[in-house]
Formats: sequence, C-alpha cells, structure tokens
Amino acid sequence: MDSLHIWALVAATVGSGLMAGLFCSFSSFLMTALSQIPPTKGAAAMQSINVVIVRPSFLAAFFGTAVATVVATVSGWDALGGQALGLTVAGGSVYTVGCLVVTVVFNVPLNDRLAAVDSESAEGRRMWAIYLSDWVRWNHVRSVATLVSTLLLVLAVLRAA
Repeated sequence: MDSLHIWALVAATVGSGLMAGLFCSFSSFLMTALSQIPPTKGAAAMQSINVVIVRPSFLAAFFGTAVATVVATVSGWDALGGQALGLTVAGGSVYTVGCLVVTVVFNVPLNDRLAAVDSESAEGRRMWAIYLSDWVRWNHVRSVATLVSTLLLVLAVLRAA
C-alpha cells in the first residue's frame, strides 16, 4: 500500500467520513437543539458557528476530499482494477455533487442570508425560520451524499487492496 493512488484513496475515504460525521451531527441533533431555544439565540448561535467553521482543518477536509479522489483516480487509472476505479469515480462524483455543489449552491447562500440579518430583529426571526427549514433540508442531502460517498470509497479501498 505504498502507491500514491492507494494513499489518496484512503485520504478521500477518511475525509468523506469526517464530512459525513459533521453533516450527520447537524442533521441528527445540533439543528434540533438550536430550534428548541428562542429564535434570536438559535440564529445568533448559528451565525457564530458559520464564522468559526471556516478554518483550515475544515477546509482541508471539505475540499481535500474531492482533490484526493481526483488524485486517486488519475494516479491509479492503470493500477486500480476496474471495480476499484469505478467505485473511486462514483464515490468522488457523489461527494463532489452531493457535498461540494450542494454546499456552494444552497447552504452557503443561506448562511450568507442569515449572516446579513440582526438575530434580534423581526427579520432575523423570519430568516431563522426559513433557515431551519431550507438549510436543514439541504444538509440532509449532504449527509446522505457523504455517507454514500464514504461507503463507495471504502469498497474501492477493499477492492484496491
């Protein structure tokens, strides 16, 4: 297991699993907890989370996972067997569309809209209600996509080993 494609595949698998854990935590309990406190407090807490999460460790896992699947695919094009290569491409594709694209197209704009309001205002309370519905729906999509991606990448690692 000293080949670049294997290490990149393992990194992609771990990264996808990390993102699945993060998104599933938000979907499973964090957003429910925030919805049960006063709207002004929930919105303010989420505004803070959205600022704090943009750290190198998050960005490395978030974007690095997609990069690692590309590296694994390109460097392992000839070395990976047909099944392992297909699973790697499928896992990377599900991750890219279901995690990266959904985040950029849906979740980030909602984060920006929430950041633009005063959480103590009537507009802030209205935005929080929209956010709890729409953002959580798209986070469920990211949760499922990263779980599926992780499963596909685990199967790719098993086929490649």
